Amino acid sequence: MTTFSQEEIASWLDDLAQTHELIAPAEIANILYYRPVQSSSDIVWEYVRPKMSIKDAFFPPTERLLSIEKHGQQIKLRETMPEGNQILFGVRPCDARGMLALDAMFIDTEPVDQYYASRRANSTIIGFACTEMADTCFCTSTGGAPDDPTGMDVMIYPVDDGFQVRVFTEKGENITKGMVIIDDDGEPSGHYQSTNPIYQIPERESLPANFDDSFWDEMSERCLSCRICAYVCPTCRCFDVRDEPILNNNGNNQFERIRCWDSCAGTVYRRIAGGHNPRSAKGERLRNRFFCKLYYYPEQYGPLACTGCGRCIESCPVNIDITEVIQHLQEVNS
Repeated sequence: MTTFSQEEIASWLDDLAQTHELIAPAEIANILYYRPVQSSSDIVWEYVRPKMSIKDAFFPPTERLLSIEKHGQQIKLRETMPEGNQILFGVRPCDARGMLALDAMFIDTEPVDQYYASRRANSTIIGFACTEMADTCFCTSTGGAPDDPTGMDVMIYPVDDGFQVRVFTEKGENITKGMVIIDDDGEPSGHYQSTNPIYQIPERESLPANFDDSFWDEMSERCLSCRICAYVCPTCRCFDVRDEPILNNNGNNQFERIRCWDSCAGTVYRRIAGGHNPRSAKGERLRNRFFCKLYYYPEQYGPLACTGCGRCIESCPVNIDITEVIQHLQEVNS
């Protein structure tokens, strides 16, 4: 396989940044995120994984869906569709697989979410194989691997003397024109093996028997309902939609309809008109989160709703650990 130097890869990215929005691992206030960069000089090249996934490049934390303007009896709606092309560089395998899980709901199931689908169609993903894993990573337990190219348009493998490149899709071919890439079907010469524990994901059919397990209430005694687990997760996709007024001086009533992330761990997530909340107890909410990952989402859409990235374990302020849940469910159902 052809090996490129970091300078050659950087020059290629600088060319791409002239015609596309380039999103890559970048440090902001000493925290690593996937963020738009102006050039390759802003990119962090050696890292385990960013604090957040690439989810917000396709499904933003807050986005305006449309604007509403009322003048007298006339109402005018203006839809706000995403524009422009973006290239995401340095995407870890767990994050690319997270997007495939979201695709199953937002694109592969009717009705198609046009906002999400538009961003996906206008995006190209350049993956980066992991040469190092965090202690909380467990992608090999959920069907992934540190060098898994699933969901990538182009995959880059760090090796001892540079980077090796493989192209997997037509999008990938379009952005690598001019690069002399020799792919001899051999294995990349880097080292991408995980030494982390492998957890046995319980069979989906066995989980309903654990619905009333006291384990959920016991574990929820720690939970703060802070929702950070959902926000850092590559596959959590619950959202709320509301209309908010826009202040103006032209005499018209103007509003914007916005969509923002929500989470089943929140205390008011299921509260309905009149104040009733059918999932008011923390144990019920915690159970729902893990059942969604391992049972509800696969049952409805196909993919497991966990990529083993370990962000929720790392970010939880009270040490709620999905691998602890997986091991408990495996033990009680074995």
